[in-house]
Amino acid sequence: MNNSVINVAIDGPGGAGKSTSARAAAKAMGYIYVDTGALYRAVGVNALRKNIDTKDKAAVAASLDGISVDLVFENGEQKVLLNGENVSFEIRTPPASMAASDVSAVPEVRAFLFDLQRDIASRNNCIMDGRDIGTVVLPDAQVKIFLTASAEERAQRRYKELQAKGSTVSFQSVLDELIERDYNDSHREIAPLKPAEDSVLLDTTGVSLEKQVEKIISIIKEKVQ
Repeated sequence: MNNSVINVAIDGPGGAGKSTSARAAAKAMGYIYVDTGALYRAVGVNALRKNIDTKDKAAVAASLDGISVDLVFENGEQKVLLNGENVSFEIRTPPASMAASDVSAVPEVRAFLFDLQRDIASRNNCIMDGRDIGTVVLPDAQVKIFLTASAEERAQRRYKELQAKGSTVSFQSVLDELIERDYNDSHREIAPLKPAEDSVLLDTTGVSLEKQVEKIISIIKEKVQ
């Protein structure tokens, strides 16, 4: 890692507020925000488009042949490109969420995206969020935060987000899916979801987004200034 750049790793389960708060904190700090989960979602969408069973690891690995996944930044906003197509909206659907959980357990997928993530971090002051950033992708990051919240609160946040986008999904189905993904992510053999030993644990249950962002910025400043 380039010692002149500052890397912040934020990990945690789905619905903990990682993306929203990391994006806001990065904007406030003048850093680039990198949502690594979006990359896995894009690989998942690619598999779904090809009618591939995302639990079939060999088929998912084979689906990587010839595809390109990239992040571009326009006016500080991240866009996710799959084979040059902006899929930033499609990757946020419930099927894409579960597909992302499945494909993230495939070693070939992690290797495929690893270099891209490390390359972005080596060139930019950035806040990168995901599930294994502090433990695997950026083990030398100057700041590591593990963001979490109760399953019910995380499901409520995701439910409201989906409702705002016109989805008719039920709260119970969102909660069930979230609990299933938590289990899959924390029990997979490759890079399971867990806090890095030197991470700061931040529980956001009952904490407003504004306060989350303030706490993240405070932790960053305390560690790097």
